[in-house]
Formats: sequence, structure tokens, C-alpha cells
Amino acid sequence: VPLVIFKREKEIARKLEFEGAWLIDQPSENNSWLLSYLSREWHKLVISSKSFPDSYWDKFVKKKVRNKYADQFDYDELNRFLGMEKTDTPGKFEIVKPIETGLWGKIKSIDLRYQIWKWGVIFTDNSFLYVFFYFLFSVIGNYTYFVFAIHLLDVAISVKALSTILKSITHNGRQLLLTIMLMTVVVYLYTVIAFNFFRKFYTKEEDEEREENCKDMFTCFKFHLYSGIRAGGGIGDELESPNGDPLELYRIVFDITFFFFIIVILLAIIQGLIIDAFGDLREQLDSVKETLESKCFICGIGQDYFDKEPHGFETHTTAEHNFANYLFFLTHLLNKPDTEHTGQESYVWEMYQSRKWDFFPIGDCFRRQYESGSGGTTAES
Repeated sequence: VPLVIFKREKEIARKLEFEGAWLIDQPSENNSWLLSYLSREWHKLVISSKSFPDSYWDKFVKKKVRNKYADQFDYDELNRFLGMEKTDTPGKFEIVKPIETGLWGKIKSIDLRYQIWKWGVIFTDNSFLYVFFYFLFSVIGNYTYFVFAIHLLDVAISVKALSTILKSITHNGRQLLLTIMLMTVVVYLYTVIAFNFFRKFYTKEEDEEREENCKDMFTCFKFHLYSGIRAGGGIGDELESPNGDPLELYRIVFDITFFFFIIVILLAIIQGLIIDAFGDLREQLDSVKETLESKCFICGIGQDYFDKEPHGFETHTTAEHNFANYLFFLTHLLNKPDTEHTGQESYVWEMYQSRKWDFFPIGDCFRRQYESGSGGTTAES
């Protein structure tokens, strides 16, 4: 749970500081505009709370945001948005947390806005929900043993290849949902036609039992949605033959068009979306794997350049441009006070704060410098 809160606070703090999110209107990055809007408004709730950020390491992010955007927005409005109140010093705003003593004082000091946001984040986090329901089914399984069978789905989550298959269903989720909605609408249109003109074909009599599958609109729609879509040849496979009936020609057109639009086109589109999504995900994974195995992550120079010498690429990626060393250095800067930075550390830290990555030696390395006789660069050294 602390990691979930930290990651979400980090996401909000960085978007707020570097992108001006929630201050400047920005278009949605994905097609799920409704979910994006709800998420945006939900995270906006916590920005003005006095406890934010609680888990994120940068406790001065609100001051940084205020100083950065003070020229673009009204100063008082900006402070109210960030939850910063006036202090005794004229014109100075700070985050004021009341100090309370005693049990009632502790209860009053609880930041309700932050706690509501916090529990909302927890119970909408996929990792937490997975572990929570896994534990819940484990408890219920002690009373109803068949519930333990649900735990077999853990295989699909644990094995990466199977999890990719599951992601293929949600990868094009919006298009998939809209296609299903369109198919439901088309089925309803056929239901209306059937209910008004072909209702007699939906009555079956077997062993003196009369089964009316289109006695009302709801029953008729349910029959088309369940039996018509599942039937390999469409709704015509589930109805009485129209041979010799005055409406025979119209029934043939009805059955064939249902089969063509529902079975051939719409169901094929749904299957195609899932298959294409699986193919896209697999290509992405293969592309990332191939890139990491054939290019240096830090400088982007290909393996062929280094393998002119034995084990050249391996030596370069483990000794010269080891990704772990760069990660360690950035972590070191995050935990070191700004006043204690060296000249090079200040240079990298300022770039990191501005989200500029010029300190990475893109397209450059010691070997290339030695070959050109230029010596080492400041960033590389």
C-alpha cells in the first residue's frame, strides 16, 4: 500500500510541476476520455489537501509549482488551489497544519480530503485489488471449497506469456466495447423487424409443449442476442423453415442479412480486434527485447560497433555504460541535499529537474572518442 500511494503521489507531483497539469487544460492522451476526466478530477481533489505529498520524497513540490507558475496565474488563486494558507508574514503563504493534542484533537487533525483520496487510490489499484481478492477467496474457500479453484487464474498473471494474452482483450478495449454496442443495436433492429413481421416463425411445438420465443419484445431480443449470435448460420438456424410460406422470400432476405452483418462482419471484427491486439503486443515485446539485446540503452550505439573486439558489447554494457550505475547516480542526487552537490552533480541535477536528458552520452562512448582523438566529454566523465 505505501508503494501504491508513493507512485500515485509521484505521478501527480511530477505532472503538476513539469507539465502544469490541473493548472493548464490539456487534451486526453488516450481514447477513454471519460475515465481520463474522472481520474483527473479525482487527483485534483488531493492537490489542495494539507497532507499532500505525504509519501513522496519532495515535500516542497507545492512551493516549486507556485514559484514556477506565479507569473501565469493569480497568486492568491494559485495558493488556494495548492492548499497553502496565509501566515503571519504579509504576502507569505505556507501549508499550515493545526497542532492538536488529545484523542479528539487527533481526530480533528485528520486530513479527511487526503484520506478519501488515499483509500480511493488503494481500492482502484489493480495490484492491490488482485491481492485483496486473492486473500478474500482464500478465506471464503475454507467454508466453500470450490472457491479455491479461482486461484488457478494466478497462472495467467504469473506467466508473462499468458498475461500478454489477457492484455490483448483490454488493449483495444474501447473499440471492442463500441463494436459490441453496435452489434447489440443491430440485433435490436432485427428484433423489431422479427417481432412485427415474422413472429409466427418463433413458435415451436414439441411433444404438445408450445415454446414462444418472440411473445414480447424483451423475450424476442433475448432470443436473438443469445441464440442468434451463437448459431453458426445466424438466426435462421433457430427458426422454423419458411418453405411454402407467403413470407418465404422476405424470411430468406432476413436470415441472410442477419448472417452477413452479425456473424460474418461484426463477430469477425471483434475477433480481429483481439487478434490484432495480441499481435501488436507481441511485436512491441519482441521489438523492446531486440533493441535491448542489440543496442546500448545509454548511448544507443549498436552491438556491431562494439563486437569488432571479443566481448566488446558485453563489456561496454556492463562496465562503461551500465544502466544500474546511472540509476544509482540519479538516486544519489535525489537523496543528497542540493547545497552539497558538486559542479557536475549540480549540472545533472538541474537537467533532471527540467526533464532534459542531454547528460546521457547519446551516440557517444569512450571508444568512439578515443578513435576520433577527442578525449572524454564532461557528461561522460
